[in-house]
Amino acid sequence: MPRLPPDEARDRLASVPVARLATADEHGRPHLVPVTFAVARGSVYIAVDHKPKSGRDLKRLANIRANPRVTLLADHYEDDWDRLWWVRVDGHAHVVDEPARTAGPIDLLAARYPQYRERRPDGPVIEIVIDGWAGWAASVPGGPDAL
Repeated sequence: MPRLPPDEARDRLASVPVARLATADEHGRPHLVPVTFAVARGSVYIAVDHKPKSGRDLKRLANIRANPRVTLLADHYEDDWDRLWWVRVDGHAHVVDEPARTAGPIDLLAARYPQYRERRPDGPVIEIVIDGWAGWAASVPGGPDAL
């Protein structure tokens, strides 16, 4: 059961529409939410968009301000367990509020998601600077475990 090299992990992450963002508050209490995202230049970008939320000061933003260490997890499940995989990004995040600095990441997100082309997010952007990749697959196409 092979571990994925960073390039393969990045490709698999970029292939899925949703991942889970794990943050922790100043006391280490975890918080996990599904997110849409874009990967570029050693970072992952997540926008606070227009979908209904409890308010603009989201728990994930407060957690990042208190504790910038985050994890992003994506996975693929099928009943055929030979096709299972997961990818984890560990990094440090910060919240970008200035419109001049959010435009580029929102362009990346709009390129991935038609909903963002139709209605661009106007909230802050989370930038995760990638410190490391981890990943696993039940089999890697063309690898030693491939049929």
